[in-house]
Amino acid sequence: MSLKLLHVSGGYSNLLILRDVSFEIKKGEVLALIGLNGAGKSTTIKHILGLLTPVSGKITIDDQTISNDFSAYEKKIAYVPEQPDFYRQLTLQEHLDLVMEVYRSDDDKTRNEAKRLLKMFRLEDKLDWLPVHFSKGMQQKMMLTAALMLDCELLIIDEPFVGLDPVAIDDLIKLINEKKKSGKSVLMSTHILANAQNLADQFVLLNQGRVQAQGNLDEVRQTVGMPKASLEEIYLKLAKGEFKQ
Repeated sequence: MSLKLLHVSGGYSNLLILRDVSFEIKKGEVLALIGLNGAGKSTTIKHILGLLTPVSGKITIDDQTISNDFSAYEKKIAYVPEQPDFYRQLTLQEHLDLVMEVYRSDDDKTRNEAKRLLKMFRLEDKLDWLPVHFSKGMQQKMMLTAALMLDCELLIIDEPFVGLDPVAIDDLIKLINEKKKSGKSVLMSTHILANAQNLADQFVLLNQGRVQAQGNLDEVRQTVGMPKASLEEIYLKLAKGEFKQ
């Protein structure tokens, strides 16, 4: 699996947010999108998902664009949004059933994986509950279960650690590493920089819709001229406007 963004510019109506954004995620890689609020992280994700159409540039998964075959493109991606999004009238079990039906993955493998994840996230006894009555953390765990139970080539998680307790964060880190070892690719946007530094193989630092630095940690350090800096130190330099490309 390979996700490529080539010179992508885009945004909302007449408001241009992304400007000439290019990067690639290869099979078995974890890439972290890093940047301030409003830097373009969620906008980038929406363009990859097809929720927004680029003004210019190209986005491909395995050299296939969303316009070539929308269904095939869509089935390659499992997505966890920043804010849990669910149907108020459906139970946890009904949500999982709906996702399996949409992805045509209602098989023993998917159901067994769902059971494993539900047990890990301590939701196995909440299948008949309406998620509207869940805590924010439980809602996030439901969204993660719905995405992670699928065998998609690309997992996209927007702020994956928000609302999770320390045990769930540790569980999620293990699950992301499992995906990586199985050859799946992961794109995550996060402000939890210590976790990003430990998890990600590649980093893309966005600032005002432009790529300010990208590559592995050593390459990013070289770009910003901070050879021994942590990702958090680099982020703070970016946030304070001290880094000019």
